[in-house]
Amino acid sequence: MLLGSGRDCPRCEDRQADRCAQRRVIVAAVDAAMPGTSEAERRAAADRQLHEMVTARASAREREWERIRACRAAAPARAEAAQADADVPAVPVARVVLPAPSPAVLVPAPGADEELVLEDLAREQVLDWRNRVAADHQVVHDHIERYGQTSAQRLFTRAFVAQVQRLSRLGHLDLGYTTWGQA
Repeated sequence: MLLGSGRDCPRCEDRQADRCAQRRVIVAAVDAAMPGTSEAERRAAADRQLHEMVTARASAREREWERIRACRAAAPARAEAAQADADVPAVPVARVVLPAPSPAVLVPAPGADEELVLEDLAREQVLDWRNRVAADHQVVHDHIERYGQTSAQRLFTRAFVAQVQRLSRLGHLDLGYTTWGQA
C-alpha cells in the first residue's frame, strides 16, 4: 500500500501477477506431465517445482549482490592502483615546445619615450598598467587607437577591454575627472 495515497502499490501488484502467472504455468506443466495422479500429488509436485524455481532465483540474486559488493570493495584498491599507474608514465613523454608569442607593442608609461614589449614586462609592471587603466579607462581607448585591440586585450584582458567598450557605448562611462565644486 502507498502511504501517501492509501492505494495499492503498482509494483507489488505486478509482482503478485507475475507470481500467479508462474504458478499457473507450473501447474499446467505438472498436470500435463502427471495425468493419472491425484490432485494432492499434482499440487505437491507443483509446490516443489515452484519452491525450486524461487530458491534458484534467490540464489542467483544473492550471487549477483555478492559480486556487486566485491566490486565495490575492490574499487578503492583499483582506483589507487590506477592512480599509481597514472603517476608513472609507461613510455617517456616527448617535451612539448610551444612557439614564442609575437611581441605586442604597448603604450609607454606616462613620461616615457620608448615603447614597451609585453613579453619584456615583469608581473609588477603589468599589474601597474592594469591599476592605471582601472583608474582611467581612457588609457584603454588610447591604447586601442595607437596599437590595436589585440594588444589592449593581451595587456588588460579581453573581458576588461570588452567591458570598457560596452560601457563607453552606453554612455555610462565618465572618462573625465570632475570635482564636487565643478559639478
